Amino acid sequence: MSEGSTPAIAPKRTGTIAITGRPNVGKSTLLNRLVGAKVSITSRKAQTTRHRILGVRTDENAQYVFMDTPGFQTRHRNLLNRAMNRAVTDALASADVALLVVDAAGLKPEDEAVIALLPKGHPAVLAINKSDQVKNQNNLLVVADRARQIAEFAAIVPVSAKTGKNEDGLLSALAEHLPEGVPMYEEDMLTDRPERFLAAEMIREKVFRLSGEEIPYGCEVMIDKFEMDGKLRRICATILVDRPGHKSILVGSGGEKMKRIGTEARQDMENLFGGKVFLELWVKVKGGWADSAAMLRSLGYQ
Repeated sequence: MSEGSTPAIAPKRTGTIAITGRPNVGKSTLLNRLVGAKVSITSRKAQTTRHRILGVRTDENAQYVFMDTPGFQTRHRNLLNRAMNRAVTDALASADVALLVVDAAGLKPEDEAVIALLPKGHPAVLAINKSDQVKNQNNLLVVADRARQIAEFAAIVPVSAKTGKNEDGLLSALAEHLPEGVPMYEEDMLTDRPERFLAAEMIREKVFRLSGEEIPYGCEVMIDKFEMDGKLRRICATILVDRPGHKSILVGSGGEKMKRIGTEARQDMENLFGGKVFLELWVKVKGGWADSAAMLRSLGYQ
């Protein structure tokens, strides 16, 4: 990925946008759609996003610096969950604009808890996602009216992160509230995260997608080695799990599941990095890692 610096030609507006919402409403899918590349991993399981991830889009009118945040946790209270919630509140406090994503099916108490976090005096835009899946479009008005009862929104935009429906309308609403100024990053920059971080995230995504309900929340990925050998990237990584039983499930019969995780993760890396990848994966039992402050710091959590 390109290093950030100031381009010669500046868009009229530039600023940061914190994408927030409860778990599993499509925040990361929307970020990838708006940036035009897969910079944030996705799955149908909650807690897929654990770190604050920055994605950049630059067009003739503005540079949008999106901050994808974890889904705000209202039920789980281990150290990992508290670190994820801090990432949400810190992003909202520092962003020029808040972009709250909700599901068109209706607001839940968890949505209302996130709406209550929106900083007073900062512009906020409400994106009603999956609007193309709602049979009765009056439901969108119900969602919008309920959200307005809790907080003030500068704009409310029905969208579809999956299809790109009303993407231009959302960008226009966001640009209106970005400050004037020079861009923060080069025009071709997509994210501030290094390839080492992106590699770990792609492996973790495959664990989320290819394993059962319990295992993903007790796993994390550590990159042990990331080396360039000419144009070939040689990557060795360890998947941490909480329990011995999780290790055997993740490895699978004859190592088949681990082989599939590695193959699909490697293919995604090659697509994003634009070059061949040699990937070696190991699984290690590390009970209690999600409640260990030292372990979380080593994994990049604040």
